[in-house]
Amino acid sequence: MTTSLKRLPGWAKILSAVLLVLVVLLAGLRLSLLPGLRDVFREDTHDRSGPTLLKSIQDISRYDAASGNFQVVVDLEKDARFLPDALRGTRTLYVGAGTVDAYVDLGKIGDKDVTVNDDRTSATLRLPHAALGKPALDPDHSYAVSKQRGLLDRLGDIFSDNPNDERAVQRLAARHIGDAAKKSQLTARAEENTTGMLEGLLHSLGFKEVHVTYGS
Repeated sequence: MTTSLKRLPGWAKILSAVLLVLVVLLAGLRLSLLPGLRDVFREDTHDRSGPTLLKSIQDISRYDAASGNFQVVVDLEKDARFLPDALRGTRTLYVGAGTVDAYVDLGKIGDKDVTVNDDRTSATLRLPHAALGKPALDPDHSYAVSKQRGLLDRLGDIFSDNPNDERAVQRLAARHIGDAAKKSQLTARAEENTTGMLEGLLHSLGFKEVHVTYGS
């Protein structure tokens, strides 16, 4: 044993000593044998963000009349054609939660779309059909359940500026949520709620009859 250690070059002895120290430290940290080590390796979080800049202001004429909450489990797998998954490939299981708003754009109403009788007791309004907004993922309720990566992908994460990038599964989750919103009754609910809002508003202004229709 002593003879084999003497045959090792100097750099190998140093590397072995460093690895031994790291193993002892990690074992002590995990087994709580050395309580003081937790303070040494404790991570402190500091927010050094700069001031938030206002880029622009947009006037909004739409009436957000309904909002749908959705959740989807994304199973995204990428593999190489001629390499085994253990060597090259990724698979991510991701739970995406988000919302989609349905709105009616009141800014598109023209003069010909509003008709009022002479004694101002009856009003007819023609509105554009309700539309869907962009899906918005909720970061507090969206998370990766599991990540599997091949050896080459793990090595690539070491030299990557953004390891374990989740943007691909986030975009896929948003797309699935958007597709689910299109198949739901969200726009119909938005038109129903918009009609109720306008009827209540115009009745409070003295109109006895209020007719709301929707067209393209």
